[in-house]
Amino acid sequence: MRVISGSARSLKLKTVEGLDTRPTTDRVKETLFNMIHHDLFHARVLDLFAGSGAIGIEALSRGASFAVFVEHNRSAAKCIEENLRHTKLRDQAELLCMECMAAIRRFREGETFDFIFMDPPYDRALEREALGFLSDSPVVTKETLIIVEASLNTEFSYLSEMGFEMLREKRYKTNKHVFIKRFS
Repeated sequence: MRVISGSARSLKLKTVEGLDTRPTTDRVKETLFNMIHHDLFHARVLDLFAGSGAIGIEALSRGASFAVFVEHNRSAAKCIEENLRHTKLRDQAELLCMECMAAIRRFREGETFDFIFMDPPYDRALEREALGFLSDSPVVTKETLIIVEASLNTEFSYLSEMGFEMLREKRYKTNKHVFIKRFS
């Protein structure tokens, strides 16, 4: 796995050993960032269920100004720390080694994000739980784009009940990205 583009282009990233995390493939990551790259410059990014940190690091490499990484697994958090140092992006990042919902509750008024990425373990409804917390959180504005990586069979019919709408769904062979915003 590597950084696709930007200041840290082609640098290899470490991944977490074992099957607890599934890094987003370079091809899927490249497709995702090709869709959003025009809006990344100076963006503030929140990377939930960050794993190795590859998504947030890619955003920083491509011009995002700051990223907060949230990862509960200590081995994965250590991996993120090493990847941030290796890519020389550590000064633009904050790493929270804590449970995702606790991290969302921790943010205060005025701490908003332009992009929120989340890649929770598949088929455990954690994306629904996180979106429920985000629906009441001051970190989400009407301009915030939430991008969820999920299994192909993950259902998002509940979004309107939470005040969200699905803008787009991009399907791949084994998973999908769902693009979500608050109602206008």
